[in-house]
Amino acid sequence: MRNVLVTGGAGFIGSNFIRYMLAIEPEINIVNLDALTYAGSLENLRDLSSQDRYKFVHGMVGDRSKVDQILRDHAIDTIVHFAAETHVDRSILGPAMFIETNIVGTFELLEAARSYWINESAFSSDQVRFHHISTDEVFGSLGPEDPPFSELTPYAPNSPYAASKAASDHLVRSYGKTYNLPFSITNCSNNYGPYQFPEKLIPLMISNALNGLPLPIYGDGKQIRDWLYVEDHCRAIREVIRKGNPGETYIVGGNTQPTNMLVVQTLCEIMDECLPNSKFVPHESLITHVIDRPGHDRRYAMDISKISTELGWTPKLTLEEGLLKTVQWYLENQAWVEAISNQADYQEWLSRNYIQRGGQK
Repeated sequence: MRNVLVTGGAGFIGSNFIRYMLAIEPEINIVNLDALTYAGSLENLRDLSSQDRYKFVHGMVGDRSKVDQILRDHAIDTIVHFAAETHVDRSILGPAMFIETNIVGTFELLEAARSYWINESAFSSDQVRFHHISTDEVFGSLGPEDPPFSELTPYAPNSPYAASKAASDHLVRSYGKTYNLPFSITNCSNNYGPYQFPEKLIPLMISNALNGLPLPIYGDGKQIRDWLYVEDHCRAIREVIRKGNPGETYIVGGNTQPTNMLVVQTLCEIMDECLPNSKFVPHESLITHVIDRPGHDRRYAMDISKISTELGWTPKLTLEEGLLKTVQWYLENQAWVEAISNQADYQEWLSRNYIQRGGQK
């Protein structure tokens, strides 16, 4: 990796990845292409704007002419593709943007890479990599006794979001098989940590608890998710690009599968410890059950044996350690939370009251 295009780098995981890579790779140059839709904000990268090794370009991933220009102007040898519409609730309410961004956008990006890297022979095959960030949701839901998701699990998406990501996974793989485009894919579990958009479960619960608002839990709260601290995810992506064989898929998870209720209860305990004088202590008293989401997957679990065995990656943080770091970050960065929460798109979302249903992936 020398010249890297990160798509969706103003979003939660993308911005953390850019920060991580600039800190750990002194020779790397990064171009960040982001449309700055509701979940992407330059607030996430404000302190990087003066870095010589970092450049931001405003634009859609499906804008072929813009992507073509970026690849050539910056001699891009690595693409790390985060750009996507990601929220399940939003995909249920309006799936069109998920199809346009996640499927068509990925197609245009693949075509640009194929044209520059392969058709024009800009690089040899061992010098380039198209890395695609995907999700565990493409596999559907697990029953109580089912084995964890692995790289061999059949796809069975249950929401428009999951279906759009499954389609983009298949597109990436097809370009590798058909056109010999060097690629890798990671299917990750639920990420959490700094700079996560406030509609997601963990930042929503922190914000609501801080302000004495209800902590909405879908259904009985016994849905199970695998939780991955975002910097652990960034390390995994770097290892896959550096050491993973082209054409491989890797499952990335936090090696922990609590219920949503347990996650929220743990957050409440941490909030009690961090804010012992809050008038809302105990914060667990704010928990409220709301009607479950349509098609809500019951259980996710991840088998990370492949990436652990082949690449030596395992998550460093336990869930308790990661949640504590996350709560502390949000409490110390309320100016960022306020700036993001005041965005027009987020306020419109709040006004329609969908976020109050739980904000859960």
